[in-house]
Amino acid sequence: MKTVSTEKVPSAIGPYSQAQISGGFVFCSGQIAVIPETGELAQGLEGQANQVFKNVSELLKAAGSDISKVVKSTVFIKHMDDFAAINAIYAKYFTEPFPARSCVEVARLPKDVLLECEVIAEL
Repeated sequence: MKTVSTEKVPSAIGPYSQAQISGGFVFCSGQIAVIPETGELAQGLEGQANQVFKNVSELLKAAGSDISKVVKSTVFIKHMDDFAAINAIYAKYFTEPFPARSCVEVARLPKDVLLECEVIAEL
């Protein structure tokens, strides 16, 4: 197992790693809409969704992979009413063949963000 750490995504805010590499895959912890350079949250649903997927992409690059190699993603959203808007932004980052995906509404997310995304990707 190899731990992945980069300053290009927000630091872990708890006892976990940004990502781990094992068995030819990278397992990324959930990314939220924190802008790494400032520590501030991106604003609005569109801003937050874009920042989340940018953070996912940067974390995968740091691990030696990229977003095209994602095989499974899980998107946690605060409001299921935002599903279509998040889907449209998701489709700008993830292209065919699309990864397997789960999308679930949750009661609350860290820092009260609107969404979080975790992924598993090939190296």
